[in-house]
Amino acid sequence: MNTPIRQYMVVTASYWVFTLTDGALRMLVILYFHQLGYSPFEVASLFLLYEFCGVITNLIGGWLAAHIGLNTSLHFGLALQIVALCMLLVEPSLLSVVYVMVAQAISGIAKDLNKMSAKSSIKLLAPNNAQGKLYQWVALLTGSKNTLKGIGFFLGATLLTLLGFRAAIAILAFCLIIALMVSFLLLQKDLGKTKYKPKFTDIFSKSSAVNQLSAARFFLFGARDIWFVIALPVYLQEHLYWDYTEVGTLLAAWVIGYGFVQSASPLITGIRRGKIPDGRTAMLWATLLAIMPLAIAGFLQQGWQADSVLIIGLLAFGAIFAVNSAVHSYLIIAYAKEDGVSLDVGFYYMANALGRLVGTLLSGWVYQSYGLISCLIVSAIFIMITSLLSIALPRHHAI
Repeated sequence: MNTPIRQYMVVTASYWVFTLTDGALRMLVILYFHQLGYSPFEVASLFLLYEFCGVITNLIGGWLAAHIGLNTSLHFGLALQIVALCMLLVEPSLLSVVYVMVAQAISGIAKDLNKMSAKSSIKLLAPNNAQGKLYQWVALLTGSKNTLKGIGFFLGATLLTLLGFRAAIAILAFCLIIALMVSFLLLQKDLGKTKYKPKFTDIFSKSSAVNQLSAARFFLFGARDIWFVIALPVYLQEHLYWDYTEVGTLLAAWVIGYGFVQSASPLITGIRRGKIPDGRTAMLWATLLAIMPLAIAGFLQQGWQADSVLIIGLLAFGAIFAVNSAVHSYLIIAYAKEDGVSLDVGFYYMANALGRLVGTLLSGWVYQSYGLISCLIVSAIFIMITSLLSIALPRHHAI
């Protein structure tokens, strides 16, 4: 079971199950606690430690994985997510803001350990000197992950409607237990252990390309979450009077479509013509993306029918964002050094998590204070900064 392709399949399957349950959990928490009367900013605060712990986990997790192996860090992530879910099985009266924040913090650690481990593994499993194959494998893993995250959104909303909060949590925990057992039996035991033992100071990347790409990633994902994470689902409930299933279905369809486009990104960016993404590719796609939130905000400001504007705008934003994300995901794997790949990947996803943290907080605060249109404008500003930062990225894939 140790051939690269089979190991890639084991890593991908584990990542799929984790992502499905993580997407369902996020939707359960947003909808359930908003139903209990939490304000948009309070709902956003439930994810504060989730995102903050993701920042710390990615920064330290890459160093840890270089010592203990990517298989161990992946399994540890699965186990922690099971713990986080079990914490939410207590009586509803015990689910205080602080308690849920702690459970979400553990979930944040689990998610980023799992993601860092899965994506770092691809660098080691892909054929040497085959950048096209590496790009395709990264796009497939990332795209399929987001498709399943979207299905998880729908699953979470549906389970909440049909079975209630605690039963839904129990089902998710059971699925993760099965995934952990299977992965533990099949995954290569020494995957990702480095030939040298990096110092703790090595967690900070010494590559200018990795640092520049990480800064661009911070603003890219902050831009998405500023309007997508809290503002959009709450707006759909408060102003358009959508129910849980309708909100979950829209967000699920968006993320599923986003995942399909991400998987197809190598075709979109011209891999059949021998084109491999570089810094110029990242800059051009970010510039195109910046137009989308400004267009949505403009149409809403002019009084166009809100549900139509949001659905069409969301689809257009998602398609272009998917290509941006796939290009970035490939570039970090290409830029990372092979021995100790988890260090560079961990640092990069630390910036990703920090962007989501800032985006989530701004999503709750800006929406509560100024509304959805303001969230969209701030999103556009973040994307413009992403484009500017991408100018300095290398114009070739080999570093």
